[in-house]
This record gives sequence, C-alpha cells and structure tokens, in this order.
Amino acid sequence: MELRPGLKLSSAVCSTEVIVVAGSGDVDLTCGGVAMLAPGAEAGDASAVDGLTEGSMLGKRYCDDDGTVEVLCTKPGDGSVGIGETALGLKEAKPLPASD
Repeated sequence: MELRPGLKLSSAVCSTEVIVVAGSGDVDLTCGGVAMLAPGAEAGDASAVDGLTEGSMLGKRYCDDDGTVEVLCTKPGDGSVGIGETALGLKEAKPLPASD
C-alpha cells in the first residue's frame, strides 16, 4: 500500500482506524497481522494473527523503531497496528524541560 501523510485506514479484523502521520512509499501496514483497508473498502472474512491482538488505544501514536512510519489511532480496537507481522511501538511523549 502506498502510504502518505493524512491517509485514513481501517482494520479488516477489528474496529481500529488510523491516520498516517509520517511515512511514505510502499509499506505493508497491518492491524492484527492483516493488511489495513482504505475507507469504504470491503473487509473479507479475516481473523487476527495470534500474538497481534494486544489492541490499539485511542489518541496514541504508534511508530516503527527508526521513526519512518507513524500513525495516530482515531478509533480503538482489539488488533495491534504493525508493519507486516511486527507490531509498531507506542510513541512516548517527549519530556518537558525543567523550569527552574
């Protein structure tokens, strides 16, 4: 799938929906180990892969290890967002500087 910032995607196995924040090019973005779908696309009879059902949380950002792909979860679900069968990690907030 060709990713570009602003692209909305939905899961074929659960209620998860995301918006691409960063990343471009041909990336196999998945949820529960099954390829994510463009809005309005028909979901088949897919089921999540074992080990990729930890869920996604509303308002959280998920990114890969090197930060080239980042998505924002706009609707939570039971599947884990990932690239292929590798789950994306939760992006941690940057600590604020001390105000002495």
